[in-house]
Amino acid sequence: MADATKNKGHIVMVPFMAKGHIIPFLALARHIQQRTAFTITIANTPLNIQYIRSAISTNDTDVHLAELPFNSTQHGLPPNTESTERLPFTHIAKLFLSSLSLEAPFRSLISKITQEEGHPPICIISDVFLGWVNNVAKSFGTRNITFSTCGAYGSLAYTSIWVNLPHRKTDSDEFWTPGFPENYRFHRTQLHRYLKAADGNDEWSTFFRPQIAFSMESEGWICNTVEEIEPLGLLLLRNYLQLPIWTIGPLLQQVSLKGSEHGAGKEPGIALDACIEWLDLKEESSVLYISFGSQNTISASQMMALAEGLEESGKSFIWVIRPPVGFDINGEFREEWLPQGFEERVRDSKRGLMVHKWGPQLEILSHRATRAFLSHCGWNSVLESLSNGVPIIGWPLAAEQAYNAKMLVEEMGVAVELTRTVETVISGEEVKKVIEIVMDQEGKGKEMKEKANEIAVHIREATTENGEVKGSSLRAMDDFVSTILSSIAP
Repeated sequence: MADATKNKGHIVMVPFMAKGHIIPFLALARHIQQRTAFTITIANTPLNIQYIRSAISTNDTDVHLAELPFNSTQHGLPPNTESTERLPFTHIAKLFLSSLSLEAPFRSLISKITQEEGHPPICIISDVFLGWVNNVAKSFGTRNITFSTCGAYGSLAYTSIWVNLPHRKTDSDEFWTPGFPENYRFHRTQLHRYLKAADGNDEWSTFFRPQIAFSMESEGWICNTVEEIEPLGLLLLRNYLQLPIWTIGPLLQQVSLKGSEHGAGKEPGIALDACIEWLDLKEESSVLYISFGSQNTISASQMMALAEGLEESGKSFIWVIRPPVGFDINGEFREEWLPQGFEERVRDSKRGLMVHKWGPQLEILSHRATRAFLSHCGWNSVLESLSNGVPIIGWPLAAEQAYNAKMLVEEMGVAVELTRTVETVISGEEVKKVIEIVMDQEGKGKEMKEKANEIAVHIREATTENGEVKGSSLRAMDDFVSTILSSIAP
């Protein structure tokens, strides 16, 4: 296919300003590049472009980077703030609203490409939260495809709840969401506090509702998922959008000897070799991995309860830990946030490995010793876990994570939910009980492990080519490329 597309196209991609969005966009760029000779330009703010530059390899010669001028202080944000990563949650809405200022420089970029090449890019792939890109694409007479970095089920739940605010139409804690079957219910506790309080006129609503509506008017959606693992979510999303949906997942960052790209530009909390050495000493399927993603943390009381439950369970664990809510997530960790002497006890007994700030997640999840993952259920983490046949203990905190957890529990049977959000009160006993269920080699733990292994096989087959037989994700990518090529004049 690469020969057929030689020198025939330029695709511009614009992710939202968050690592959890940028990483799948970069992986998507690689996938397109492997199958075509399209030139690809990724556009974003200067500091995010700097991050992407640190993450791409020397093989990505056809991935061009374009900086869109941006001054965070003009939007009420701290200086040099261009992503969600180091931002208190109280400022996140300001970052979303600030992304609207990228429209003018992005329009200039497309105009420049159009003048230099004599025609506009053949396609602009934009983040689901950057719906204004659809207006830019239409004004230049080119295609706009929306990329949802989430799965189909989570994408539908999150976008439909924002657009329709169904929880405002009932006094009940349970509510129906357009796009889902009539008898299907979500719960008020699955809403982040800002979404729970949204009334259509708040700053979150004034951003999300029009941007999602614009994205629903694009010419199709790309979903970072696999056809075989989300049958319900994909059926419902296709019915709801009435658009082509290409399932080209999983878009996972590559593992390298230096560690996974999650760590690009970050300060690792442990050397990869030391982490693997610790895991190598453990029995197969005996370790619980705990991480809440690159920008989430839990409350101080929850952290204490989690530590108590871990210790009472007697299970081996790796815990990627950051300061609790209300403190600088990237600041120094204090002993007072954990039971007295906890770190020393787990270190001396070799039962636990405490990793501060960042850990090599893909390498941990793919290790034979890892049995389960206590996760915030961010979609990148979900895909990484399921790709390795690792069941999940769900603790959703924000965005569409609660809907991912609901699907993992109810549709896939590969997870148990421990609690949700940072506002809940949990005990060490509850933590211990859930850990024992998931880590159990028999009963429900065994059943979840088997189902996770089945999903890992589906994911592997979706991205495998065996002679003339291609997996579903490869076929979807071919179909997407064919659709884009159809817009090029012969």
